[in-house]
Amino acid sequence: MFVDEVDIHVTSGDGGRGCLSFHREKSAPRGGPDGGDGGAGGSVVLVATPHVNTLVAFRFHRSYKATRGAHGEGSNRTGKSGKSLVLKVPVGTVAYEQVDDRQVQVADLRVDGQRVVVAQGGDGGRGNQHFASPTNQAPRRVGKGYPGETRLLHLRLKLLADVGLVGFPNVGKSTLIARISAAKPKIANYPFTTLSPNLGVVSLSDDRSFVVADVPGLIEGAHEGHGLGDRFLAHLERTRVLVHMVDVSSSTGRDPIEDFDVIRRELDLFRDRVAAEGDAPLAAKHQIIAANKVDAIDDPTRLARLRQHAVALGLDCFEVSAVTGQGVGPLLEAIWAAYQAVKSASIEPEEADDDYVASPA
Repeated sequence: MFVDEVDIHVTSGDGGRGCLSFHREKSAPRGGPDGGDGGAGGSVVLVATPHVNTLVAFRFHRSYKATRGAHGEGSNRTGKSGKSLVLKVPVGTVAYEQVDDRQVQVADLRVDGQRVVVAQGGDGGRGNQHFASPTNQAPRRVGKGYPGETRLLHLRLKLLADVGLVGFPNVGKSTLIARISAAKPKIANYPFTTLSPNLGVVSLSDDRSFVVADVPGLIEGAHEGHGLGDRFLAHLERTRVLVHMVDVSSSTGRDPIEDFDVIRRELDLFRDRVAAEGDAPLAAKHQIIAANKVDAIDDPTRLARLRQHAVALGLDCFEVSAVTGQGVGPLLEAIWAAYQAVKSASIEPEEADDDYVASPA
C-alpha cells in the first residue's frame, strides 16, 4: 500500500528530577549535599532511509513517545538519560507542524541517513549539590526536570525522481515507464488505472541513467485536489524535467492541444504552494512533449497541430508509441540531454547537520 501523507503525534521524554541527598558515613557525618542530577529525556528523531518507500508504517500507529530520563540519586549519581526514539522515513519526506493557521516546515529529509530532531527531550533537573553556597551548606532545593516537547506533525512524501511523466489518465505513461525501465506498473485500458506513483530507473549506453516517476493521471482542477491531483502534483516538485504524455489518437475523443494546455495550466496554478515551500515552480521546469500512440493515429492533423503548438511554445515534441517502442530512443536521449543541462545549472541543496533540531518559526 502506497501512503504519501499522514499525521503523527510525537512526544519527547521529560527530564528526570534532581536528587535531594546528603553524604553520610561514620568518618564524615556532615559530608554535605551529594544529590545527583536527573537524566535528560529522550528525543524523537526522523531518519531518512532508502529502505522505506512509503509512510504506511505510520498509518495505523500515529502516537510516538520517547522515554523519560531517570531521577538523580545520592552519591552524586546522575540519572540515566532516556532513550531517543528513531522513526525511519523514506528519503524525500517533509515534516510540517501546524502553527496558528499555517503549516510550517520543520524537516526536509532529502539525503540518505539525514537525521532531524523533531521533538527535543527535556533536560534533567539539578540535584541539591548545585545549590550549596557558603550561606546555605545544606540546601534542600532540587530541580524538577524540564518537560519534553509535544508536536502534531504532518508527514508528506515527495518522490525524488529526475524526470516526471505527466498527462491525462490513460495516455500511456505506465506503458512507457514499463518499456524504458524495470518498473511493473498496472496497465489497463481504463482511466485511473494508476492510483499511486511508480518509480523506474532508465539505463542508457555509457553507464548513463536517471530516475523516472510515473505520476497518476491528472484532470482539470488537479491543483485544487480534484482527482487527488494536489497530492500527485507534489511528487513532481523535485523533478528536473517534465515529460508531457499526450494522446494523439482519437480514442479518447479529446483534443490533444486542449489536453496539453489543461495540464500546463494545472502546473502553473500549483505554483503558489510550491514557491512557498522553496522548490522551483512546476511550470518553470524544463518540459518535453511526447506525442504518444502514433501507431494508432487516424487523423494526422491532430499530430500536426500539436507539433505546431509545441514550436510556438519553444518546446521539443517527439512522436512515440509506448506500445511498439517507436521513437522512444530519441525521446530518452532528449530527456537525458535536458536532465544534464538542468543538473549542471542547478545547485544541490546542502546536507543538513546530523544534530539539527527543528523548531517552529
